[in-house]
Amino acid sequence: MDLREFAEAIGDSGPVTVTGAGTRGGPVREATVVRAPAGIEWLQPEEMTVCCGAATPVDELAAALAEHGQRVALPSGGTVGGALAMGRSGTWRLGWGPTRDALLQARYVSASGDEVKAGGPTVKNVSGFDLCRLLVGSRGTLGFIGEVILRTWPMARHSQWFSTATIEPDELLARLHRPTSLLWDGTTAWGLLEGHPDDVAAAAAAAGLVPADGPPELPTAGRWSIRPAQVRSLTGRFVAEVGVGVVHHSEPAPARDVAPAVRELTRRIKHNFDPAGRLNPGVDVLDAG
Repeated sequence: MDLREFAEAIGDSGPVTVTGAGTRGGPVREATVVRAPAGIEWLQPEEMTVCCGAATPVDELAAALAEHGQRVALPSGGTVGGALAMGRSGTWRLGWGPTRDALLQARYVSASGDEVKAGGPTVKNVSGFDLCRLLVGSRGTLGFIGEVILRTWPMARHSQWFSTATIEPDELLARLHRPTSLLWDGTTAWGLLEGHPDDVAAAAAAAGLVPADGPPELPTAGRWSIRPAQVRSLTGRFVAEVGVGVVHHSEPAPARDVAPAVRELTRRIKHNFDPAGRLNPGVDVLDAG
């Protein structure tokens, strides 16, 4: 995929911000707006990898992979680049793993307007610093992603949501073997089980679960990050991702208590990648919910 036009639009001076579908926030300061390339460059089902532009809609990519019985661990909606830049996983993280594990290789444009390649199409070809993991969740403050190679996984033969109002979430997590998702709102727990239909039904029955129409509606006002042990202290309307530490709350997330050493390290990394602070100016990664 040719990134020359994308790199020329970014340039090497002046504030610049990248936009996708606009579903995960936008620029906070006046800056030149650029958009990454879109489209699926190639798909190799036998290698379980796919290459696409960062502006490719996640749902479009998911539909293309589904034709081959595969899926990618990116949350639905928005663009591929936006999902990676935010670094947030869907409610399936307990079973599918975090979003960052989906990224094998990224070609991005630096603050100096140069094209850079990080990672490799296969893990065995990767050496040096793992810049791919650093880019995920950086919200475009270290570089603007133009093209990515993603790892894919087989789609489950059968997926089914279940629920219970009589089993504590911690106990339920212990009873189930690798649930894809486990949610709790303080009174009811929901579990997503995947695999062979007979195995799914047997696991649900053994754990005392009953079929559910789907997961609960998630509050959208705040996305909190807490220690699993703190779930019991939550009040108000919430849905917690058990075993993950993410809480979807009806109230905005409280201010994060970031250690000074962590904030200083983050500042130094940002300065090394973007000394002039021109990429997505005003965005603070540590203040992200």
